[in-house]
Amino acid sequence: MAGQIVARGERTWLVRVYVGRDSETGKRQYQSKTIHGAKKDAQRYLNESLRDRDMGIIVEPETAALGRYLDKWLEASAKPRLRAKTLGDYEKLLTRYVRPVMGGRPLAKIRPLEIQSLYREMQERGLSARTVRYTHAVLHSAFSQAVKWRMLAQNPTDCVDLPRQTRTEMKVLSPDETRRFLEEARKDRLGAMFAVAVTTGLRPSEYLALKWSDLDLPSAKLTVNRSLDWMKGGGWQFQETKRPASRRTVKLQGAVSRILQQHQTDQAKERSDAGEKWQEHGLAFTTRNGGPLDERNVAQENFAKILTAAGLPAIRLYDLRHTAATVALIAGVPPKVVSEMLGHASAAFTLDVYAHVLPHMQDQAAAQVEALLFPPLETARTSHRKKAQAR
Repeated sequence: MAGQIVARGERTWLVRVYVGRDSETGKRQYQSKTIHGAKKDAQRYLNESLRDRDMGIIVEPETAALGRYLDKWLEASAKPRLRAKTLGDYEKLLTRYVRPVMGGRPLAKIRPLEIQSLYREMQERGLSARTVRYTHAVLHSAFSQAVKWRMLAQNPTDCVDLPRQTRTEMKVLSPDETRRFLEEARKDRLGAMFAVAVTTGLRPSEYLALKWSDLDLPSAKLTVNRSLDWMKGGGWQFQETKRPASRRTVKLQGAVSRILQQHQTDQAKERSDAGEKWQEHGLAFTTRNGGPLDERNVAQENFAKILTAAGLPAIRLYDLRHTAATVALIAGVPPKVVSEMLGHASAAFTLDVYAHVLPHMQDQAAAQVEALLFPPLETARTSHRKKAQAR
């Protein structure tokens, strides 16, 4: 029996759709739905459900556990549209926080209060508001898909409250500290890469994926075409950029272009010395045998040593991106240009992220306007005396 319609009262019908047998018990399983209205409404729902089942859209019966549904959602819905690293983050988050608490609960019986309790327990364990909100985003996406697949009437995460997320103070290098960083970085084998990072604002995954074909050194510019992702298990792959705006051309400073030219010469020597051990991927920044660099290794080894040697505060490798943006804004580069350099969706987003630079920009703007409208006092007095003498 593929499905059936059972009368449950006046203009009320129970529609049952056969979705297979339980893999452990062998019992027949159904997805059930109560329909209010005429019998033709119930028949229409049954026909649509059978069609969806045959197309593979109905993935679990109504009694399926959340954990089992999440497995199917990750494989059928999340995996095709997410980058490997993001998918891995989803899996870790669900395994660590969600599955132990409600993975065995029937999907259709999960209520907003349970989800709210999960979030409260996470906070009581000392987890940050950011982690709770990220968990919520993943669950919301999973439940939204269940609604689309008509396994749920509504998304239970729509009815919960989220903790307020306070923005942590951004750690960046000052212009003077950035100069010291660049001076010390030039002594490192990857100094050219750090020069690119702190002057262009590229994400680590972007500059680690740069190929020589992306660099136009005579014209002093580079093009961001891809990112480098390390997968669970140690493999790596190139991925599309984070968003369409991330595909961009960035102007290089002349000094950085010259540093890259020297780096290209040094890499050619390394290639020659490595011989058959060299792995050719066309990458600009590589291991000593030509392979791609692991961001974690770069941060823990090269980057940390440079900061210590230069006497600089400990910051994250990603903070070089923030430093590049902050220094550019302090130097008076228009926010629109900085936004395009970073690959942000809009200049408004850039100014929101780097709001700490705004007071400095306002001071600079006020001084420039004052110089334009109100000449220096001594100049004004001299001009006044000359006019008086002329009369």
